[in-house]
Amino acid sequence: MQSITNIIGKNLEDLRKKRGFSLDKVAELTGVSKGMLAQIEKGKSNPTVSTLWKIAMGLQVSFSYFMAESATTIKKVSISDLDPFEDDSSHYRIFSLFPFHPGKKFEIYTIQLDGNSHHISEKHAGEEYILVGEGEISLEIGEKNYRLATGDGLQFTPNQTHMYKNVQNETATLFVVIYYSE
Repeated sequence: MQSITNIIGKNLEDLRKKRGFSLDKVAELTGVSKGMLAQIEKGKSNPTVSTLWKIAMGLQVSFSYFMAESATTIKKVSISDLDPFEDDSSHYRIFSLFPFHPGKKFEIYTIQLDGNSHHISEKHAGEEYILVGEGEISLEIGEKNYRLATGDGLQFTPNQTHMYKNVQNETATLFVVIYYSE
């Protein structure tokens, strides 16, 4: 269990960053010096009740906000529990492990591509990160061709049609992260 000093410091820092505030801005809003705020965030100073009230009032949060321990969030996903999305040929299956959430700006998939088959993906938004979990694929992006084997990765902007080709007889497994900056 963390000490209350560390919990207060972490909560203050997280709130400040979440709101996009500098230490100077928080000092201006709360009347607490930048140096004191930095010491509190680092867990090197245990604020007085009066100081914590100033910070709470200036940032418009409850006094107890700073003392709340955040619960560890764990979400286990099993591919066996998911229904895949398939292309027309049924040789390309996408399992949405972690669907898009606006607050997170990314989504994560597992893709299974049967041996000696291919899938054409239309252009789309975001940045695409491909990691080959098993097998060997060829990824054609525009006029360029990239060969990826187990353990290889590739990042690209998917602003043009691209084709995944499994160049072996066995099913290839890919992990895909699509990041959306906006």
